[in-house]
Amino acid sequence: MLQPDGFTPEVSGKLPVENNTREIYWEYYGIEQKEAVCLLNGLAMDTRSWRNLIPRVFPEFDLLLFNYFGQSGPPGQESSSEDEPYSIPKFCGYLASVMDLLGLEKIHLTGVSYGGFVGAEFARLYPDRVHTLTVSGILLTWEMGFQMYQDLSLRFYRSTDEVFDIYTQYLYEKIFGDAFAKRIHGEIMETMRSNFFQRYKDKKHCLIRLTEAQVPYFEAVKEDPELYRAVTCPVLVMAGEHDLCVPPWYQEKIPQLIDRCRMITVPSSGHLTYLEQPDFFWGNLLKFMHAKDTEYLEESDS
Repeated sequence: MLQPDGFTPEVSGKLPVENNTREIYWEYYGIEQKEAVCLLNGLAMDTRSWRNLIPRVFPEFDLLLFNYFGQSGPPGQESSSEDEPYSIPKFCGYLASVMDLLGLEKIHLTGVSYGGFVGAEFARLYPDRVHTLTVSGILLTWEMGFQMYQDLSLRFYRSTDEVFDIYTQYLYEKIFGDAFAKRIHGEIMETMRSNFFQRYKDKKHCLIRLTEAQVPYFEAVKEDPELYRAVTCPVLVMAGEHDLCVPPWYQEKIPQLIDRCRMITVPSSGHLTYLEQPDFFWGNLLKFMHAKDTEYLEESDS
């Protein structure tokens, strides 16, 4: 439903969790009559981050959004942000509970970067509740290069504001492909970087806790490299051609672990494929969700 201030969810709320000591904010667009897709937030995102992209999927599909711990929007739209451990499997359980609340038996999952980790884990833990899974900018194997990147990020998060400010400049240099960076370099990129810094300089613990939640994730795949063979739904991997955060050669290992999985390369894109090449990303996503089969690619190529 288009309102003067943009799209407004038909229903939203806060799910009490952890024995009613914490809350998860969620919102739903639609009237629960169509198949639904959940767009899973990246590390430093919240539900507002998807607002300009809602028309890419809604009303063709209903849409579910939610914030993990440590992610917050305006007052009333925040999930709990205590400086206590977070858990990716628990985030998945909270999503399942929101689905139960809405009467959603199954859902399409789409996650880029951190959201892809949550999506893959949900598909592993709740295989009967997923129509399709689309991921971008993730890995399902333990890789030394990514471990070093994660350890470095944690050092910056735990540092002073001055050092953290330098980190945000490094991050925005690294996260985008050259084509997109050239389009937004200058005032637009600086506004994005400054907003990120201002939002988290007094809440760096949120970034720390979210990042730390990935540690058991990678410990698990290091111990059992076959862990994600439990994912049975169709999976589409859209890897940015120029992704410096999670290079394509990490992502191309995913189809080797999941039977019903295909990878396609998003041309001239860095880490944020959904934002850098929106027509390519969302166009392929819609075709895949309608087909519920990666064979749609054969039709697209013909």
